[in-house]
Amino acid sequence: MKSLFQVRTMLVATFFLAVLSNIPCGNLAWADEPKIKPIRALLVLGGCCHDYGVQKDILSKGISERAHVEVVIAFDPDKTTGHLNPIYESPTWANGFDVVIHDECSADVKDLSIINRILEPHRMGLPAVILHCGMHSFRSEGYPQSVTPWFELTGLQSTGHGPQAPIEIQYQANENPIIKGLTGWTTINEELYNNSAGKLLESATALARGKQTVKNRQGVESTNDFAIVWTNNYRDRAKVFATTLGHNNETVSDARYLDLVTRGLLWSCDKLNATYLKAK
Repeated sequence: MKSLFQVRTMLVATFFLAVLSNIPCGNLAWADEPKIKPIRALLVLGGCCHDYGVQKDILSKGISERAHVEVVIAFDPDKTTGHLNPIYESPTWANGFDVVIHDECSADVKDLSIINRILEPHRMGLPAVILHCGMHSFRSEGYPQSVTPWFELTGLQSTGHGPQAPIEIQYQANENPIIKGLTGWTTINEELYNNSAGKLLESATALARGKQTVKNRQGVESTNDFAIVWTNNYRDRAKVFATTLGHNNETVSDARYLDLVTRGLLWSCDKLNATYLKAK
C-alpha cells in the first residue's frame, strides 16, 4: 500500500505532465534559444510626390516580416518639399534607435543648422538607409556643384529623373553580402534617378545599375544607365545603404525590393546573418 506522501507526489507529477502535454513544443524553445533583441528602426517619411501614407505600412510590414526589426514610423502628412518632419525638431530625435530609414521628399528644407541636426547622429555612427526621394532632399547652399552635407551622407548625388518607364536592374559586386543570391529584374514604369556628379564618392560602392530606355517629346529614343543601389562609408563611422528605387507602391511592395531593402538595413547594422533574417 502506497503512503499518503507517495500518493500526493504521484498526483502532482501527473498534473504537471498533463499541463506540459498541452503546451506546443515551440513554446519550450526558450530553454535552448536566446531571445533575439529586435533592431529598432526609425522610418522617416513624408513630403511631396509620393504615396507615403500607404508606403509607410508596406515598408514597415515588409521589413518586419523578413527580419527581427521593430519599425517605428515618423510620418509627416504634409505634401510639400519645404516642411520639416516634426521628428527632427528635437536634437535628440534619433535617441533609442539602431538605424534610421530616410524616405522623405524634402528638397526645400535647406537650413544648414537643421540639416546638421539631422546628420549629427549619423556623424556619431548611427547607420542609415536612404530610399528614393531621400536622395533629393536637404539641398543646402552649394548644391549641386559641391559636395553638400547631405550628399556626403548619401554617397551619390542626384538632381532629377526622366519620364517613368521600366528599369532593368543589373546587380554588380555579386559577392557583396547584401545582394549575394539576389537576381536582377525589370520594374514596372518607374523613375530612374540620374547621377548628377557622374560617379559615386570615393567612400561609396555601387551594387546595382539601372538601364532605362525612354522617348522624348519628338519621339527620339535614348537609353540611360545609372547607379541605383550602393553603400557608403560615411566618415568612417556610419554604414549607409541607399537605393533610388521605390517611387510607386507596386515597386515598394515587390518582394524583390523588400528583400533588398531589408538586407541593406541589416548590413548597415552589422546584423546581416541567419540570426536576424527570418526563415521564409
